[in-house]
Amino acid sequence: MSAIRVALVNDYDIVVQGLRAMLRRYEGRIEFVELSVDNHVDSYADIALYDSFASPRSSPQRSAAIADNSRVGKAVLYSWEIGQSEIAEALARGVAGYISKTTPAHQMVEAIEAIHRGDEPVHNTPGRLQANYGDWPGREEGLTQREAEILALITQGFSNEEIARHANITINSVKTYIRSCYRRIGVSRRAQAVLWGVQHGFLPDHADEQQPS
Repeated sequence: MSAIRVALVNDYDIVVQGLRAMLRRYEGRIEFVELSVDNHVDSYADIALYDSFASPRSSPQRSAAIADNSRVGKAVLYSWEIGQSEIAEALARGVAGYISKTTPAHQMVEAIEAIHRGDEPVHNTPGRLQANYGDWPGREEGLTQREAEILALITQGFSNEEIARHANITINSVKTYIRSCYRRIGVSRRAQAVLWGVQHGFLPDHADEQQPS
C-alpha cells in the first residue's frame, strides 16, 4: 500500500514540527505533504491531522473547517479526551475521525491508516500522554504539554472559565494547572504570566479570528 499523504495543522509551528518528529520513523507508511499553521492546506492530503493544542475555537468547529477544504481527503481531530457529544458533533460536521493524544505513536499511525480505510473513526487510548511525545512552547522550561496549553490560552487572554470550556476540564483543574505553571516559570500573578508567555513564544504563529468573549 502506498504511503498516506498527511498534512499536519496547528496554529503553533513548534507543535506542528514536534508532531512530525514524533511520527518521522513511520514515513514509509505516511508521507508528510504539508505543515500548516492555519486551515489552508494547499497540497492535496489524504488525511489532514488537526492538533487542537491551545486552539481558541472549539475542536469540532475548527476540524470541520479543515474538512471543508477541497484539497483534504479526510480531516482527523487530534486532541485530549473530549466528550462523546463533541466527538459526535465533529463527525456530524464532516470530520472523518478522532485520535486521543494519549495514543502512542505506533498506534496513532495505525489509527490514521484505519480512518483512511474507512474503518473505526474514534480512537481513544486510556492513559496519560507521555512527556516525550511531540513538542510545545515552554517544554525546555519544564512545562508539560497540558500546562503549556493552559498557559498559551492565558497568554491569548482567555479567562479561567473560557479555558475550562475550551480545554474540556473543570475550573478546579484549570486552577491547578495555573498554579503549577506559575511555579515552573517563577511568576505569581496573571499579568506576569501573560508577559512571560508573550516573551517565550506562547502566542500563535497564526492569529485565529476568534477573540476572547
